[in-house]
Amino acid sequence: MTDTLTSFMAALDQRTSQILKSCTSCGKCVEVCPMTAPAGVHISETDGKSKAVAGGVLNIIQTGNGPEESGRWANACSGSGHCIDACEYGVNPRFMLGLARAALRRGQDATLDTARDGSAQGFRILGSSVRVLSQLQLSPDQLQRLGQIRGGVQPENPDIIFYTGCNVLKTPHIVLLCLDILDALGVSYQVMGGPAYCCGVIQFRTGDLEGFERMSGRTIDKLAQANKSEVLSWCPSCQVHLGEAALQTTSVDGENPFDLNAFVVYLASKLDALKPLMTRRVEKRVGLHEHPGIGGITEAAQSLLEAIPGLEFVELEQPRVGYMCNVINSLPDYKRDYHAEQLAAAEAANLDVLAGIYHVCHRELCSHERDWPFEVVNFMELVGESMGIEHPDLFKRLKLMQDVDAIIADSADMIAQYDMDLDEVRTVVLRDMLGEQPLELGRGAQGRGI
Repeated sequence: MTDTLTSFMAALDQRTSQILKSCTSCGKCVEVCPMTAPAGVHISETDGKSKAVAGGVLNIIQTGNGPEESGRWANACSGSGHCIDACEYGVNPRFMLGLARAALRRGQDATLDTARDGSAQGFRILGSSVRVLSQLQLSPDQLQRLGQIRGGVQPENPDIIFYTGCNVLKTPHIVLLCLDILDALGVSYQVMGGPAYCCGVIQFRTGDLEGFERMSGRTIDKLAQANKSEVLSWCPSCQVHLGEAALQTTSVDGENPFDLNAFVVYLASKLDALKPLMTRRVEKRVGLHEHPGIGGITEAAQSLLEAIPGLEFVELEQPRVGYMCNVINSLPDYKRDYHAEQLAAAEAANLDVLAGIYHVCHRELCSHERDWPFEVVNFMELVGESMGIEHPDLFKRLKLMQDVDAIIADSADMIAQYDMDLDEVRTVVLRDMLGEQPLELGRGAQGRGI
């Protein structure tokens, strides 16, 4: 492990040096970023500030310190990815900003103990949350199907590896829908995911780069042992951290052991085979809650929705930021306005359904269904509905109760089946279900304009 860590850190140093060498501080990444104004970084085409902000990011990477506006911009990055296409010098500014954030975290601590303690605590919370929320909703057979209980029969030579990541298991109906649709298509798969296959996002965000290498490296090794050239990820955070941050670092002097691609894009590529299976009409006006961070995702989800018989797709003119809702957490006021205006736009468009793509967005938005005249679903539910495939959204049903005691009482059988600790269940439900509400419930919350 020591040799592997040394090799990774050397590759990371090499990649960092290449970024510092290649970046000219032209500022184009700053100019196309949708998060500058929300972060209080106000630029114009003539004042040259974008160049200074970009140059300050390089200073932060080198020293751990830099101009205050550069630090604000780095911390506000939502991973929208507009900057990647804007760079003419082969730099991935999204990864560059990730390095800057890590440097800021490390620069703020006299030692790395705080970063390591933070990543360890974050990982413990993640493990507890995923385990409790999935067990409240899934039978042992379903947990086994999702790779969370050992056993069961795996195909000897699956067509794909379905890599769930961790947090989608809090809303497991989404994964079950994906697997049933793959079954209907005749695609064989092996499921890998959960905290044992973490992408290392917690370690990377806290500046624990050594911990990030260990976590992501173990996951890459496990996925590589399946000996498949294509691994399909559900989670955009996994796509960014395992793909961009880890795999693209270790491949500086070599080849990747597999291609990590987005499941939604893969599913859209199977649309010709999928359409004959989508026989049931879904007579609904549907708008999409979208994020542009992973290339092709929005287009793929829209093409799948538009293929559903009877469904009317409605374009919502809303800001397209980030790769998932939780990456906007550093700007809570902006995020509340973003959600408020999304809900208002959905009502103004007379939608029957506001459909999200990702699990985090669904967890944060689904309880608003109580107060607005439309459903809030994951878009895979609509694809499944057109095929006669259904898995109940138990997370939303529980969250809509808005009462921890009612949730625990309703879940008594599952709590007993898994011999769950009631104090842990209460903590997880309060923190990771009811507490995950960026925009307060009720119609009184209004956006201030974003």
